[in-house]
Amino acid sequence: MPSKPIKVVTVNVNGVRAAFRKGMAEWLEQEQPDILALQEVRAETSDLEALLAEVGGLATSGGIWHVLHDSASAKGRAGVAVVSRQPAIASRTTLGPEDFDSAGRWLEADFATDAGIFTVISTYVHSGEVDTPKQVEKYKFLEAMTARMQELIASGSLAVVVGDLNVGHTELDIKNWKGNLKNAGFLPEERAYFDTWMHKQGWIDLGRQAHPDVPGPYTWWSFRGQAFDTDTGWRIDYQLATPKLAEHASNYAVRRAASYDTRWTDHSPVVVEYAL
Repeated sequence: MPSKPIKVVTVNVNGVRAAFRKGMAEWLEQEQPDILALQEVRAETSDLEALLAEVGGLATSGGIWHVLHDSASAKGRAGVAVVSRQPAIASRTTLGPEDFDSAGRWLEADFATDAGIFTVISTYVHSGEVDTPKQVEKYKFLEAMTARMQELIASGSLAVVVGDLNVGHTELDIKNWKGNLKNAGFLPEERAYFDTWMHKQGWIDLGRQAHPDVPGPYTWWSFRGQAFDTDTGWRIDYQLATPKLAEHASNYAVRRAASYDTRWTDHSPVVVEYAL
């Protein structure tokens, strides 16, 4: 009998403690992920572990989740995590040159599967701001990502880069793309990195593969105004797989909240199953 696919969920929680207060625990009980990648954790590892321990029906046979967490250098900002039912066999947080601070934004976790080592990378790219140091840091991070992603492609890895990449790749990825041509998140220079990853390196955007030539499905909507109700969103949360891994991927889905008042973050979880 074939083994059950590995369900990988990624979501920017916009502060994990606030997300749990608003209903994230109940959502997790229903979704039952095998691997959960988080961005903008904005909490201590002990906080995250304590929150997960209270979620009914999610404990592994050993009674715990396995938590890998890389917090940001600046307290209360960023932070990425990979939470799993089975422990990772290795993890890494370094990205780019030694003097480059990627803390809280890049976490690689390796898992043993029947098909080989499966690497899940939880990523939180800077939001950026045009003509400011924030945008310079964003480009530095995208450059470091590009180099590491080339290494992963060249090695033939079963790897997936997931998370909030804070860039809409094409006009299909932003409802109001014309109004954002000069704004961070949709600048031609930012989108060019995505062209490199997909068209030159060979990464597969599983969201676009599942929904070719249609707008969205969006993954982020501002809490302000009527953005959620009118579906004026951005698709900035991704699962990007190496070609070798993409062959095993199925059931891509964006878990959009049923209504504005049931949201526990301004993003929606992105789910993919991998038959490994």
